[in-house]
Amino acid sequence: MASTTTKTSNSQKSQNPKTPARARPPLTPSLTASFNALSLGERHADGRNVVDNPFLSRPSSPVKQATSGFVVTAELQRQANGGIVRRGGFESRMDIVRHDYFPSTQGNRTPKRSKSMGRLGSEDRFLPRTRGLDDSDVAAAPMKPYHPDGSPRHVARLAEATGIAMNERILKYHEPPPLPSADKDLVQQRIHARALYQRPGAIASSTSVTTNKTRRIPSQPERVLDAPGMVDDFYLNLLSWSSTNVVAVALSEKTYLWRADTGSVTQVAQAPEGSYVSSVSFSNDGMFLAIGTGTGEVELWDVESGAKLRTMGGHQGQIACLSWNGHILSSGCGDGSIWHHDVRIARHKVCELIGHVGEVCGLEWRSDGEYLASGGNDNVVNVWDARMGDSGGERNEDPIMTKRTHTAAVKGLSWCPWQPSLLATGGGTSDATVHVWNITTGARIHSVQTPSQITSVQFAPHKKEIFTTHGYPTNSLMIHAYPSMERVAEIRDAHDSRVLFSQMSPHGDVVCTGAGDENLKFWRLWEVPKKKKEKSTKTLIGESILQLR
Repeated sequence: MASTTTKTSNSQKSQNPKTPARARPPLTPSLTASFNALSLGERHADGRNVVDNPFLSRPSSPVKQATSGFVVTAELQRQANGGIVRRGGFESRMDIVRHDYFPSTQGNRTPKRSKSMGRLGSEDRFLPRTRGLDDSDVAAAPMKPYHPDGSPRHVARLAEATGIAMNERILKYHEPPPLPSADKDLVQQRIHARALYQRPGAIASSTSVTTNKTRRIPSQPERVLDAPGMVDDFYLNLLSWSSTNVVAVALSEKTYLWRADTGSVTQVAQAPEGSYVSSVSFSNDGMFLAIGTGTGEVELWDVESGAKLRTMGGHQGQIACLSWNGHILSSGCGDGSIWHHDVRIARHKVCELIGHVGEVCGLEWRSDGEYLASGGNDNVVNVWDARMGDSGGERNEDPIMTKRTHTAAVKGLSWCPWQPSLLATGGGTSDATVHVWNITTGARIHSVQTPSQITSVQFAPHKKEIFTTHGYPTNSLMIHAYPSMERVAEIRDAHDSRVLFSQMSPHGDVVCTGAGDENLKFWRLWEVPKKKKEKSTKTLIGESILQLR
């Protein structure tokens, strides 16, 4: 019997030579016993293992059970211990598990599940069945989508774990991200400064416009003009738009005029050597241009001829703001004083107002000339009565209204054209609030918080709205309705740098803005209302439809 087995084995070896195999240690009885005694969990008193992990107690695959019904002979055991698999032998014809086991369904019936569990799927939801397949099988295997209906309890647990509200959509429409700036240094500066100026409730920046359903405002300017050399200074006022549709802009030490009707540009003035232009302002009729310098002088220029008429000195600091009231020109100085200049006479200083301890950076006369509003770097808003000044040039330190509500410098000032008793003021970085005051009663009647510093404020002449420009971090233009103070529209990232100046067109439909990015942009934000035709009321005196001839 043994000789027969040996001959058979030798004949098989001659017919089927051994395949190269790595040297492996034989599976000895002691090693087998050690594997059988290996346990990954605790043991009961009777020696049974305690396995808490359900994956350790997973039963063997039915496929493996179905294909394991053969007798392991001593020769097969010996070959297995030596790592030998004969080509064409019985062991090479063994079924190999290439796929995970999936329970077969009988007919169209599905296995019964608990009500708290979802339906059974035939495939894994995310992983295709590629385990154990070669490249050709993977390429030929189709990937079938699977969308199981999760149970309510399971979905609720997932929502609670991930912090997602059940009544919100995961995918929403969002505004596009802001366009990258070409200036790498500017991008780095904005990144570093965002943490300093960001406050709770701030709005993320983006190049888009947000409006309500009944209003359409373009998110792009109607016209853009290059303004090289524009000084990036919050306290200066370097832009003015006259009633004759001429725009004056100061670029470093030079001042230019741009005529909107023809598009022509002319240079009218240049500051003295060692100085710079700190403010510009047109007279009410647009015939004269006042220019304030950094050395405390005020120059008066004729717009039509381009000639300088006179220079008025006396201030001890830069002239950051100017405002006209007929033939009276008011100037705000860096030392906190406000002077009234009568441009008709040689002794031009007719009054000095002392009400600020910081630089005066905002100055605005009301259209009827009865009140003057001033804002300073001392966070104070003063309202002065025009009848308080006298021709002797004496000081007057008593404004009719003083407000200290703002917590930052007040540069934005605007009188309401359709309700003269209203005054709007806007604060700087640490304040970022618009207040509306009634100067008749002295009460603050409305306020609105904004996400960034306010550099200018304008009342819309044809609509009950307030327009504001903003600096870091939004660099935006905003429109609020009055008196609800609800946000009507916002154009974020209107400039690549903070928006410093704004001026309204003579018709009240376009706003010109200037910024440190050396650009002037023109935005058409409102429509000029059409004039209603007046019905002619003809009398019957001297006229008659039926006339006697």
